[in-house]
Amino acid sequence: MDEEIHAIEKNQTWELTDLPADKRPIGVKWVYQTKYMSSGEIHRLKARLVEKWYKQKLVIDYFEVFAPVARLDTIRMLISLSAQNNWKIHQMDVKSAFLNGTLEEEVYVEQPAGYEVEEKEDKVYRLKKALYGLKQAPRAWYKKIDSYFVHNGFQRCPFEHTLYIKSVDLDNILIVCLYVDDLIFTGNNPKMIAEFREAMVKCFEMTDLGLMSYFLGIEVIQQDDGIFISQKKYAADILKKFKMENSKPISTPVEEKLKLKKDSDGKRINATYYKSLIGSLKYLTATRPDIVFGVGLLSRFIEEPRACHLQGAKRILKYIKGTIFYANIKAVKLVGYTDSGWARDVETRKSTSGYSFHLGIGAVSWSSKKQPLVALSTAEAKYMAAASCATQSVWLRRMLEVMHQKQDTLTVIFCDNKSAIALCRNPIFHGRSKHIDSQFHKI
Repeated sequence: MDEEIHAIEKNQTWELTDLPADKRPIGVKWVYQTKYMSSGEIHRLKARLVEKWYKQKLVIDYFEVFAPVARLDTIRMLISLSAQNNWKIHQMDVKSAFLNGTLEEEVYVEQPAGYEVEEKEDKVYRLKKALYGLKQAPRAWYKKIDSYFVHNGFQRCPFEHTLYIKSVDLDNILIVCLYVDDLIFTGNNPKMIAEFREAMVKCFEMTDLGLMSYFLGIEVIQQDDGIFISQKKYAADILKKFKMENSKPISTPVEEKLKLKKDSDGKRINATYYKSLIGSLKYLTATRPDIVFGVGLLSRFIEEPRACHLQGAKRILKYIKGTIFYANIKAVKLVGYTDSGWARDVETRKSTSGYSFHLGIGAVSWSSKKQPLVALSTAEAKYMAAASCATQSVWLRRMLEVMHQKQDTLTVIFCDNKSAIALCRNPIFHGRSKHIDSQFHKI
């Protein structure tokens, strides 16, 4: 707590003053957190002084609050490119990041209990910079760090606003990815990396974490022949949380030909418990494309879950094991795979689309979602899935080009239905395809 107050005062986050007659102070409180290493050992104990955000009022205390964060697709793509180019990924953490953001609004907070200024207990603090808990704190921090990058020779990626590239030529590339207060960066010039690290330490109070090893709950092992990522600790924590650590493992995440309905027979279960389980499994899909379909299917029943839905979720828990390896392969070629079932949802008869994109031998982007419209045939369902896959390929290709990994050839997308492929190539089968919405005619 003393360390937190010291950081706030060192950063000149606030100033003690009288409260104006037309203003009201917002309360503050302490929040405690235990940070762990990838091994499960305690890294450090943290105390945060946070503002009671729920007492803020729109227009009076804040205006805009949006702040972008990096997509997991972007992070995986950066890891894959680093592996294929034999680049090392480094990591830094900004200490008290939100305290650096300059506020545009006039905000007053109460003095924290136990740290009141003697004989000035009736005064309040006016915030000059953001404090944790403020609705606009993430936005203020992002604008601060974004301005720093732009004014120091970095190009902000127009397709991912938390990705920054600095390059002189193809032999001098530095790529930085920002996720709130965590930075990962890589490139092919050790001197540029060293200079960037020194500059960041001078401008912000940073913790140099060395080579990237644990990021957003993802364990990263960088080897000479590639990069290994997993969520081993997170998966173990989930199994322990839901008391499944001693369960017997099974070979598939979803029962074959499984059909679930919202009004399925069976006992209703605690919706909060079920939501917690599905939410935990959803984050595990960051490194587990093999459970995406099952988790997506079961997430459709979070409002009124039944025993059969919980049984399906616990089956996925039993299945959990394994991860992804990005090999050191020189050919940086993007390849897509797409598929779809047909009318498998017994209530709406909508189909489920799925796709996966690979750079080298490692998957970097994947999805499994229910289609917005009812397909009248297997070919139509797979055609709609291919269209969804194609739109993602456009974004991925643009991202690769910004990172100086432009694809010189067309991206191949694999589909296992001849009729869907024929429809992509030429406007045939007019009588059976004339009704398909224009949003799917992308290939």
